[in-house]
Amino acid sequence: MLFLKSTLLLLVVSIFTWFAVAVMLPPIEPATWEAPANPGLVGVYASNERLSGVQFLSYAGVGPEDVACARDGSVYSGLDDGRIVRWRGPGAPQTVVNTRGRPLGMTFDNAGDLLVADAARGLLRVTPQGQVIVLADQYNGEPFKFADDLDIAGDGTIWFTDASQRFGFRQTVLDFWEGSMTGRLLSYDPRSRQVRVHLENLFFANGVSVAPNDDYVLVSETGMARIQRLWLKGPKAGTVDTFIDELPAAPDNINIDNNGLLWIAMPSLRDSLDNAAGHPFLRQLFSVAPDIVLESLTNPISFVMAVDAQGNVIHNLQDPERRFPFITSAMPCNDLLLLGSLRTTALGVLPLPR
Repeated sequence: MLFLKSTLLLLVVSIFTWFAVAVMLPPIEPATWEAPANPGLVGVYASNERLSGVQFLSYAGVGPEDVACARDGSVYSGLDDGRIVRWRGPGAPQTVVNTRGRPLGMTFDNAGDLLVADAARGLLRVTPQGQVIVLADQYNGEPFKFADDLDIAGDGTIWFTDASQRFGFRQTVLDFWEGSMTGRLLSYDPRSRQVRVHLENLFFANGVSVAPNDDYVLVSETGMARIQRLWLKGPKAGTVDTFIDELPAAPDNINIDNNGLLWIAMPSLRDSLDNAAGHPFLRQLFSVAPDIVLESLTNPISFVMAVDAQGNVIHNLQDPERRFPFITSAMPCNDLLLLGSLRTTALGVLPLPR
């Protein structure tokens, strides 16, 4: 009986402490938003098994989030421990460099340097000799909190995202639970070395892709399940519209193939976030729980799709068994589609669908 009373007392004290911390010292300032319509996995998004045959490109390390293809066919990815690794054929990858941060989005420029959006260090250039050069790590004196993805325009401008001005990579889940929408789309001019902000108030600004001929730039707004388009040329130059919205899952990185198709990685379904949109106090209470608890509330999926320039779905690849889960990047590389993920220790590989 004494043991039972002690246990009940400990439980009451724990609940009271949790409630007190959540009310008086919450890590978030929860906002309310209206979740967009969710079509679910039906119609052009219907569940299928077209990803069930994915293969694995040898063990690399935890969290190969994005993929970059070099001219010589080598494949690069960044890991959770700060390393950038390279595959040159079968077998284990080589470590190219350690950025001492968290390398996420990456792509090669015309000079053969690897450009990296590092969540902790900002916009980086990695030379073939392994030198790491910081191109930009702040705007108007305020350091970037979460450089996420990037792409290069034909004129050399580097377009990149700062996912959140409130939370860094290790606190990603808090940005979604807060819903304050502080993500940004920015550009870096390598000639003037100037950073400009083009779009603000994005609900977790994520993947970036510049259209052929630099007509526009696309940015994934993960929390709102849509992809925004900023026109760079023509009569719409300087205006913003929605390229595709009401997606059934949260969009991440965007990559374009040689046929002009845009490959969109979608790591998780939307239900948990949508259901919490109108309940700020509930999110505030949960925000003090350990990250492992908050992350367990997400609903990971194996899902990538390709759309054409009009936003029409051309390919829908899924795997209900989630053999390769939480896909954050789908990169066309020659005749292959390479998949990155925050939850795996290897890249996924499958033939590029025709």
